[in-house]
Amino acid sequence: MIEIERKFLVKSEAFKKEAFKQTRISQGFLNTDKARTVRVRLKGKQGFITIKGASSKSGLSRFEWEKEIPKQEAEALLELCEPSIIDKTRYEIKQGQHIYEVDEFYGDNSGLIVAEIELNTETETYIKPDWLGNEVTGDVKYYNSQLSKHPFKSWIK
Repeated sequence: MIEIERKFLVKSEAFKKEAFKQTRISQGFLNTDKARTVRVRLKGKQGFITIKGASSKSGLSRFEWEKEIPKQEAEALLELCEPSIIDKTRYEIKQGQHIYEVDEFYGDNSGLIVAEIELNTETETYIKPDWLGNEVTGDVKYYNSQLSKHPFKSWIK
């Protein structure tokens, strides 16, 4: 139940040509405490609830527990979330043995595109596609829980 991932900014939309899947996602947070976040997500026609722990010092790993819940329950829980629901499209792109999940944000986070890759170990090697930009792993301002409180448009110039 430990998630190990790296996070990057995306510098072009070339990833869209490589995507094998795309899904619209709405998500909100029932709790955004530094020690834990509780997220509710609608991903297409599926609902999920996820609990994430605090990140490691490197920012690469943290506890994650996720459970699928009925869509109607996710919709009801979204109504209880802290202000500012995240709206994005997730693109999935295969690169070697890994899948990049690239999130294109809308609303107050419009203009932000972030890629994540999940790894089995913190030192695992992976392919870096040309459209991948600067690494932002561990930079909390790019966490979805923080983007819901301090949207991209409020801090980008």
